[in-house]
Amino acid sequence: MTSLRTRDIVALGFMTFALFIGAGNIIFPPIVAQQAGEHVWLAALGFLITAVGLPVITIVALSRVEGSIQILSSPLGKAASLLLTVVCYLTVGPLFATPRTATVSYEIGFSSYFGNAPSNLLIYSVIYFAVVTLVSLYPNKILDTVGYFLSPVKIIALIILGGAAVLIPAGKPPAAVGNYVTSPVTEGIVNGYLTMDTLGALVFGIVIVRAITSRGVTDRKLITKYAVNAAIISGIGLTLVYLSLFKLGLGSHDVAPNAANGAIILHAYVQHAFGDMGAYFLATMIFVACMVTAIGLTCACAEYFSSITKLPYKAFVFVLVGFSLVISNLGLTKLIAVSVPVLSAIYPPAIAVILLSFCGHFFKKPAQVVAPATLVAFIFGIFDGLKVAGLELPELLQNLPLSEQNMAWLIPSLIVLVIAAVIDRIRN
Repeated sequence: MTSLRTRDIVALGFMTFALFIGAGNIIFPPIVAQQAGEHVWLAALGFLITAVGLPVITIVALSRVEGSIQILSSPLGKAASLLLTVVCYLTVGPLFATPRTATVSYEIGFSSYFGNAPSNLLIYSVIYFAVVTLVSLYPNKILDTVGYFLSPVKIIALIILGGAAVLIPAGKPPAAVGNYVTSPVTEGIVNGYLTMDTLGALVFGIVIVRAITSRGVTDRKLITKYAVNAAIISGIGLTLVYLSLFKLGLGSHDVAPNAANGAIILHAYVQHAFGDMGAYFLATMIFVACMVTAIGLTCACAEYFSSITKLPYKAFVFVLVGFSLVISNLGLTKLIAVSVPVLSAIYPPAIAVILLSFCGHFFKKPAQVVAPATLVAFIFGIFDGLKVAGLELPELLQNLPLSEQNMAWLIPSLIVLVIAAVIDRIRN
């Protein structure tokens, strides 16, 4: 039985942390902080629940089932489990998250130098995804390429940015706006969805397990132990990064008043803190952050689709990268406009499956409890998604508890869960 050295465990934790931190993770906290104003730390609490707590719990849950979403969601039944798994992989893979890494990294780090012409984005994305392909073709080397090389670069850049946020404040906190005035915690929770880290964790589970087994570890208890260690390390890192970015956004009103998004705040702040060198620093940090995430997503998706189709892993790498290349050139605005409603619909059933995976031993027949609760979460998640998309819903659905916070799925799911659990306990 082989065990990991301490340096390998630390590298695994850094790799897990680096897989999560993409451009979205760096962009969303500053805009949340600026809009939350004096309620920033309540909003931060909600944000950390969905952007840190759920991803860490997801990695722990997956480490118990060999990193497989399909095994984790097996109480739903074969068809529903397969459907949920495929949708998760496609969402955080070639449909949204992977293309977004290229588009965001270009718009934040390079568009100011090369312009916004579609041809320039195309050239950049071809080079970008060529590098992603080169690394992704060799998944057994991911701990070396990401854990020992790219992750430290990414972490050093984040430490510099986080340190500057604490030591070089830009201004005084503004007043809270919008929903942050009355419900900052739930607004923070919903904004934590946008990082896509919980769905990403569902996909990254197999990458983390593959990285552990590539070192010769075969004992299931050790695999779970090391994955939990990696999840804890990454969770601590994510928390520190988010808190520093909240601090950055909280004092950003003077340098970027009423900013439309976090990218504007970051641009203005690094210019304020680092001068002209700030633009180069930001471009490098965003590029590395997006690159690591894209590599992890491509490896995970190729691994999964290869396992269910029995087609070669490397063939799927080329297919997924090619599809991501095409989607990335549609533009960031279209990607975000489509992804937000889809995420609002997918997150509720995913959260239900993840949390209930720890409760299976309490039920006589887990499928008869997990399946109805997850189905209700999905149905009401669709309503939330339609609302986010701007469609008119019947008045009854608009007035559901927590509907204003796009969390109308929570209470109906809990009610169905309790009813199903009671029936499960009293049934022979």
